[in-house]
Formats: sequence, structure tokens, C-alpha cells
Amino acid sequence: SGTVLRVPLDHPSVTNAQTVVPAAEDFVEGIVPTAHRLYVLGHWGGPSDVRVFDLQGHEQSRIPVPPVSAVNALVSLDGDDVIYQSESYLTPAAWFRFDPASGKTERTNLFMRPAADFSDAEVVREFATSKDGTKIPVNIIRRKGTKLDGKNPTLLTGYGGYAISISPTYDVNVRVWLDQGGVFAEANLRGGAEFGDDWHRAGMLTNKQNVFDDFAACAEHLIKAGYTNSSRLAILGGSNGGLLMGAELTQHPKLFRAVASSVGIYDMLRDELSPNAVFNVTEFGSVKDSIQFRALYAYSPYHHVVDRTAYPAVLFLTGANDPRVNPMHSRKMTARLQAATSSGLPVLLRTSSNSGHINASLNERIERTADIYAFLLHELGVSLKP
Repeated sequence: SGTVLRVPLDHPSVTNAQTVVPAAEDFVEGIVPTAHRLYVLGHWGGPSDVRVFDLQGHEQSRIPVPPVSAVNALVSLDGDDVIYQSESYLTPAAWFRFDPASGKTERTNLFMRPAADFSDAEVVREFATSKDGTKIPVNIIRRKGTKLDGKNPTLLTGYGGYAISISPTYDVNVRVWLDQGGVFAEANLRGGAEFGDDWHRAGMLTNKQNVFDDFAACAEHLIKAGYTNSSRLAILGGSNGGLLMGAELTQHPKLFRAVASSVGIYDMLRDELSPNAVFNVTEFGSVKDSIQFRALYAYSPYHHVVDRTAYPAVLFLTGANDPRVNPMHSRKMTARLQAATSSGLPVLLRTSSNSGHINASLNERIERTADIYAFLLHELGVSLKP
């Protein structure tokens, strides 16, 4: 969870450390000392909070950040005031000033103007129960008054790897999905660091299957809670999240109607033969280790495509110049699925010569996003609204 310690400068040793702030439920991301205060930036499963202590470790207050929001930066000013940058799924990043004496927060003139209005939307944070009983947060963005009748076109995304915490982020593309009557959901899966190092370790190496179980549990939760059904559920992911998409569609082909998977790794047995993929061994494991080999093979998407299986509609995306994930993964997976599927639904490959792994020009990002959303909405049977 994270503990804040005080160490004497004349004897800087952990054995001489004094606990100032004991471990709590949140995961400590950083501390900022001021003249008479200690600000502790915490991460609780994705969203952030900031607790304010005196220098003896007595909690004084909390910065009143909005629920389900992220604090991306925290900087001390003169005295005990601080400024911090915050954003949410509904509001873009802005800098705020906090006065601990009054407990008030004021937005500064350093803010991004919203590219879209989300005043008709709301965020609810719910928890799915994974296969082993672990509670998995899923953040749901929906229009106010959304009916839980099981018919909403719903898009679920996730990542779950490399100790990368998925925090609330303002994304104007979500507005497009909401305007078509949809619900958008983002899961905080194991493999990230949303709850600290243990959360990461529970989703890496031979524990990687936990990530896939977590995501499937979130999808099932959305169905059980009445947001959607399998014929109206789409999933989206890229890079390590592309591997997630490959594992989900091969392990749960009936759970989703459409899948968009970008620059993913699908052949886990040959991945480390690529120059850059050698650096993935610490996260996924190596085929040279017999135990790790068995774990890799057990979920490797390419090796678990089964002939005459009714797979969902799939759009694979890759960059011809991707230096991090060899485009052969997307090509092989597309060909294998096209040969195997019995659903009659399309399995398509979009290759761009103007992009690499994730980064691309603005024009390319717009075209790519338009293709993804057009594909998913079409496959979910959504009649586009102006």
C-alpha cells in the first residue's frame, strides 16, 4: 500500500526510520512536503486522492477532488499552498490551487477547454468479481437516465500489464459513443499498478491468466447489471491490450459481438524472437523456462483458435513500421481466424504504412478511430444518429 517514513539525515538508514504516515488502502504515488504540511498523493484502483497531514503525521484534511478523477501532478507553492492538475472522464485537465487554511480549491487559468460537452453524462464505478473472487473495478460512463434494459450498445476496454495504472482520462471519442446511445466502460485489471506492486505481480508472468479472467468478469458484470447483452457488447484494446483482446475472443467467443484489437501480440511462443520483444520477457516470461512456457502456451491466442468455432466480428489493426510488436502477429492471427470461424462475421486486417506502434499523426489517429468506431457500431447493429 505504501508507508511514509522519516529518516534522520545524520543516520540515513531504514533501521532508524520513523513512520509518519502508516499504510492505508490507497497506493502512495508521491509525497510533497510544504512548510507545515505533507501532501500524500494516493492511487485507489485508478482514481486518485490527496491526503493532507501535519509534519507529525496527523491527517488534517483531504483535497476535495471530484470522485473518479485523476490527479496527474502536485506542486508546492510558498507556505502550505499547492497546485495540482486533475482531470476526469467528463472534464479535461486543469490546474487548481488548494489553500489548506480554508480547505478551498480554486481553478486557475491553466486549463484545457472541453472539446465536447459531457454535462448529460455521469460516471459510476462498480466492481466485478473475477474467477478467484478478486473484486475488479470497472468505470462506466453513461448518459444520465440510461435504462438498464440489457440493450445498450456497450464498449469495454482494458489493458492489464506492465504496472501501468489506468486512470480516468478525458477522451472526446467517448462522446461519439454516447451520442449513438452507447455505454462506455473501462476496467482496472490486475497486471497494472492500480493497487500497488501486488496488483501488478498478480497479473504478470505465470499469473497472466488472471488478467483475462478479470476482463471476462467485467464483461459478464455489464451483462448481469443490465447494461447490455452479448449481441450488443464490443471490446477494444491495444498493444498489451491487444493480447488481451486475442485471449478474450479465443477463450470466450460467445461473450462478445465485436472486437477491435490494435498492434497486439498473439503468438506468445515466437514473440521473444523479435528484437524488441526480448524486453517483454520480464512481463510475460520466456519459452526457455519450462513453467513459463506452459503458462504462455495456455493462453497464446494464435494457438487456441479452434476450427469451426463461431467467433465474433474482429478488426485487427497494425502498423507496417511497428518496431515494438512485429506486424506478423496481426497477419497470422487474421489469417488463422478467417480460416477457422464459422460465424460468417468478418475478420478484417487494417494495415497502415503511416504508423508504427501507438503513436501516429493526427490525421492517421482520426482515420484509425473513425474506422474502429464505424466497424464496432455497424457490427452491433447501431443505426447512426446525426
